Amino acid sequence: MSNIELILILVGSIGLLLFMVLKLKIQAFLALLVTSVFLGFATGMPMASIIKSISDGMGSTLGFVATVVGIGAIFGQMLESSGGAESLAYYLTKRFGKENAPYALVITGFLVAIPIFLDVGFIILVPVLFALAKGSGKSLLYFAIPLLAGLAVTHAFVPPTPGPVATAEIIGADLGWVVLFGFIIGIPVALLAGPFFGKYISRKIHIEVPNTFEMQDNKTLNDLPPFSQVITIIAVPMLLILCNTASGVWADAHGMKDNFWIQLLAFIGHPFIALIIATFLAIYFMGIRRGFKKDAILQLSTKALAPAGLIILITGAGGVFKQLLVDSGIGVQLAQSMAGSAMPPIVLAYILALLIRVSQGSATVAMITSAGIVSPLLMSLSLSEPHKALVVIAIAAGATTASHVNDSGFWLVGKYLGMTEKQTLQSWTVMETIISVAGFGLALLISVFL
Repeated sequence: MSNIELILILVGSIGLLLFMVLKLKIQAFLALLVTSVFLGFATGMPMASIIKSISDGMGSTLGFVATVVGIGAIFGQMLESSGGAESLAYYLTKRFGKENAPYALVITGFLVAIPIFLDVGFIILVPVLFALAKGSGKSLLYFAIPLLAGLAVTHAFVPPTPGPVATAEIIGADLGWVVLFGFIIGIPVALLAGPFFGKYISRKIHIEVPNTFEMQDNKTLNDLPPFSQVITIIAVPMLLILCNTASGVWADAHGMKDNFWIQLLAFIGHPFIALIIATFLAIYFMGIRRGFKKDAILQLSTKALAPAGLIILITGAGGVFKQLLVDSGIGVQLAQSMAGSAMPPIVLAYILALLIRVSQGSATVAMITSAGIVSPLLMSLSLSEPHKALVVIAIAAGATTASHVNDSGFWLVGKYLGMTEKQTLQSWTVMETIISVAGFGLALLISVFL
């Protein structure tokens, strides 16, 4: 087939996916599988090969992602149920003082979203926002935007949240590099989209604390897990994964891959083991030590896996789409045609994720679909691990763009804060777009100097 025919097939596949998700309201998991089958037939693959590609794509992707997302969900549930998120918020706001509360809130959001899903973290911390805003004379957005920016940045850029984990696995990026760049890029982006933009937009839009809110005076730091304990448990998996990456680079440079200590660091620093260690620390210190019964911990662990299951399945379907692109040959041919293109892969990745995100609303679907398209292109380019990680960040940035009426997060934030659709577009949507543009800009800048 000619390159034009292949591009038309790829565009048609994406169009079919969007039509099923947007118009027919078919669940993204099923829509991705149907799109993959369509791609296989359109490129002339034998039926038996299509079935094999579906099996291979699902299995190879979920072998890693299902484990990381599943363990991470239990880890996050223990921190959520024990009051770990509130502990971070109350401690930091007390330390920073009310006048610097936006900085405390952006840090809180940044840390909380490492183990906890964005929407869950927001719902848990809404009372903290209301308590700070009540009687302050400031718009609720002065406090809400920094928290939301911290949550959104980490949710998109820093593993073990599902989006960057799934994207890294599909394109074959080292998770340690993704964590490192997620922090390097995420911190300045969160400050820009949070306290700085929050200060500006709160002058333009004044939102009062909803009348339904009642002050909770009985909750103190003594009722919550210690801040030092919470921050240590959150840091454990991140540090172990980063140590694994750093020791691997050092071992390659010095020819010491077979060294016992290097192998031990690689073992405990693998995301599987790092998250298992952190999860058991959370279960013991956040659960057992705080009086949680064994049955309660079991129920919380089971509860955590329910939302994780959907993300895992959608990720697996994204892996199927990627596998069909590879096995059909369309990925290789497009990669060859892209070799002479002036567009860097990091730019292509960002644009694809952006277009899919704006079209259908789900950041997860946008990240997984664009990663599946870009992955075969990267195979022929022999990118370094740091460059692959930056592509992951670019995809995450694109998938954060312009949350609007087709995104559930848009309605969650708008309704909880008591905003109209116009006000939500002016605040939340603009904040998400700032994260997208600034995150991509920094990733592109770093890629130029690597």
